[in-house]
Amino acid sequence: MIQNIQLSNRLLKVASFIPKGAFFADIGSDHAYLPCYVCQKDNTAEAIAGEVNEGPYQSALQTVRTHDLIKKVDVRLGDGLQVIKDAEKVEHVVIAGMGGSLIETILEEGKSKLIHTKQIIAQPNIDARSVRRWLDDNGFTITNETIVEENGHVYEIMAASAGQQDKTPYQESIKERQLLFGPILLENKTNSFYNKWKHERSKLERVIMQMRQAKQKDEIKISLFEKELQWIEEELQDERTSESH
Repeated sequence: MIQNIQLSNRLLKVASFIPKGAFFADIGSDHAYLPCYVCQKDNTAEAIAGEVNEGPYQSALQTVRTHDLIKKVDVRLGDGLQVIKDAEKVEHVVIAGMGGSLIETILEEGKSKLIHTKQIIAQPNIDARSVRRWLDDNGFTITNETIVEENGHVYEIMAASAGQQDKTPYQESIKERQLLFGPILLENKTNSFYNKWKHERSKLERVIMQMRQAKQKDEIKISLFEKELQWIEEELQDERTSESH
């Protein structure tokens, strides 16, 4: 009997953003767990699982074979979005579990593969701002954002749709702040949001302290970080305000 795939809470949330009947690509697929889970639950879905290295590629193939999904999940070896063929109408792209700047690079280098893409779902482990900025610069509008806490880590997950620029969540006067925290996350601050930014505040305070002690001080960068620290303090102030009422 073929067992059902169990996903982490992080990947369950990512999966929840994939619509029924989707043809999607999961880039850096981590054993192809996500595409196999989605295709197990939805027999109208189809997926490409992309891996850049031979070892993970073989692991993904094994998962697909074990769960008898070889007709539904196509495992491919290749760099980033290059696993998508030019003629394929892949409407949803998932990139989860890597750094924001790497996700940004994958999207930028594979831009020509996104002409049919209606939605990008991204879960950066760090530096979500880089991903938000790329999405905004390239005509994708964030329609959903959430934060998931799991095993001592806090993950930001975002879904962005092509076009819909009239529905952009950004306001020019506070755009840099929204790019940092997430425009939708700022509107719906949860306990996980506050937990993440308490942790980030501690890290940033340490960085600023070390930079101030350096022989060669980068005053511009220090000033930038201090501004961000002030923004974090202001957002955390909201938690204290709500607790006191």
